[in-house]
Amino acid sequence: MEPIIRFRVRKELDPTTERSIRKLKGGLIAQAFTDIIYFDTEEPDYYVHYFTTTPNDRDRACEYITSYSISNSLEEVVYLL
Repeated sequence: MEPIIRFRVRKELDPTTERSIRKLKGGLIAQAFTDIIYFDTEEPDYYVHYFTTTPNDRDRACEYITSYSISNSLEEVVYLL
């Protein structure tokens, strides 16, 4: 079974932050962690984005999300679940 990585993102974002979130998702695809990222609505204020990856890439993908969030000041916007 392939691991599923989930992260929560606020719905209401300014254009600069929204662009950073798109770059995060594009980076996950470009780094070959996944081919597609899905999302669902969670509560009125959040989206949950999720994707499957290989067991070998799971930790690297989580590390990528965390380091991207820190380097782009998204710690208050993106939460790994």
